[in-house]
Amino acid sequence: MDFKDQVKSAVDLVSVIGEYVRLKKSGTQRYVGLCPFHSEKTPSFSVHVARQFYHCFSCGAHGDVFGFLMQIEGVGFFEALKTLADRCGMPMPKRSLAADEDSKLRSALFQMHELALANFRENLRGATGAEARAYLQRRGLRPETIDQFGLGYAEGSGRRLLRIFEQQGFDRSQVEASGLVRKREDGTFYDYFRNRLMFPIHSESGKVIGFGGRALAAEDNPKYLNSPETRLYQKSHVLYNLHRAKEGIRAQDRTILVEGYMDAIGVTAAGFHPVVAVCGTALGSHQVQTLRRLSHRVVLNFDPDMAGAKAAEKYINVLLDESMQVRIMELDADLDPDEYCLERGAAAYQERLEKAKGYFYWMADRARAAQDPNDPDARVAVLRQLVPVVRRIPDKLERMQAAEDLAGYIGVERGTVLDQFRQAVATRQETVIERPKAVLRADERLLLNAFFNLPEIGAHMIRELKPIESIGRFTSRRIFQTIFAMADAGSELRFEEIHARLEEADQNLLAQAVLAEDSETSREDVLAAIESIRRSESLYQRSELKVRIKELERTGNWEEALRLMGELQAIEKEVRDRA
Repeated sequence: MDFKDQVKSAVDLVSVIGEYVRLKKSGTQRYVGLCPFHSEKTPSFSVHVARQFYHCFSCGAHGDVFGFLMQIEGVGFFEALKTLADRCGMPMPKRSLAADEDSKLRSALFQMHELALANFRENLRGATGAEARAYLQRRGLRPETIDQFGLGYAEGSGRRLLRIFEQQGFDRSQVEASGLVRKREDGTFYDYFRNRLMFPIHSESGKVIGFGGRALAAEDNPKYLNSPETRLYQKSHVLYNLHRAKEGIRAQDRTILVEGYMDAIGVTAAGFHPVVAVCGTALGSHQVQTLRRLSHRVVLNFDPDMAGAKAAEKYINVLLDESMQVRIMELDADLDPDEYCLERGAAAYQERLEKAKGYFYWMADRARAAQDPNDPDARVAVLRQLVPVVRRIPDKLERMQAAEDLAGYIGVERGTVLDQFRQAVATRQETVIERPKAVLRADERLLLNAFFNLPEIGAHMIRELKPIESIGRFTSRRIFQTIFAMADAGSELRFEEIHARLEEADQNLLAQAVLAEDSETSREDVLAAIESIRRSESLYQRSELKVRIKELERTGNWEEALRLMGELQAIEKEVRDRA
């Protein structure tokens, strides 16, 4: 067994995928969830325990534990192998150090970010970090919270990190690619972050991939500066604190989405674990899809100013486009989320959280507040303003209920305007992903499962099935042909090996047969299925012979007709003997 297989046998695929996808058990050997590789409302992503293989029956994404990590994290095979080996405490063999260039670069970038993190944290504790420590004290952060979130300080000298990287032997191309050091026009380098409070940004798996830096001097702009986009960090794909929050999101089946680093830190420190923030960018569909893998419920808790309200309105549309259930949490006294937790306490924040409004009620309140209360048409104007918003509700019945509720909430008579409103929300077009239809015969499905469930009779099955011509008419004929060819070549009939040799359509058929449901297969079932196929083969041959005999009789070729009639009688006798 090579090192790859050793790692694969030591790692549980369900456990690995479960860190990224909210999985639900479906049978003894299967888990299902929303596919992390495309947007969907109904789970079509299947993880098979015995096969250690995943397959999406909508978009076709599939693979083993290495393939999943490579696809979800955007890494190469070497890095996926190393990550999983580290996970189960298996040291990489020395010969594996000859990684591809991309993996070498990513490894160097991760090392530089860890060095930067250690340096920033050391600076915060030292003499140069006094101003940053004072700021954190004013914001009410305890020392254990500062340590938990890895906060640090970037000195103002401008060359501290550069010297560290040079001392560690990183070349200039790697240093520049890190985004932590920038190049001037004259070719010299300098630290990107200077005199800033530093917030490490992590990937979903918990590796440091970038930083956010808050200015400490009033004249330094912008107030918050994020790492530039690098091979590790694409800001539209990242949510701050997700690696800590995802377990809480799964457990509570909801996400608390806040605006900034300090909000996420302060609310988490108050005891609320499913908290994430956007990283200095507008919320995008990729980030929402990441959240939806874990839970389709989200509570927006933005700053209570006009900018926060506008951001919430904008994000609502993005969230609804991905079929999220959205509520809005409002705080009083013009306090930001972290300030509210600090001043009012966790119990008060919890009470506000439980009273979070459905987003359409929140938007109705805002629309109504903007109208003249003395205008008789104001309520109808509010209702018409909300039509596009309510139309985004994915479920038809929920849309109709929202229409009814909002009409009563705003105080509109159920007349012509409401009828128009109901018609508009009722006619929203649904987008449904077509899934492959079940086109396999029962005996096809059973025999394909038997190759994996009963490998000890695989050779017997192949001997019995290869001579049967009707296999060539099966929907799954190319799968059987691949199995026969692999057996002739002496290859091991493992699911992933067979799957890898098939075209996409046949890959979906194999997954449909083997991964879509639990299948208990006995030796007796297999023998009965083979016999059933033989009978259908005989019936097909009898039918074909009768057609040919009639054609020969019509043309007067009696000699050939008599010969075929003898074959027909032999087949019929064989069928009688089997009965």
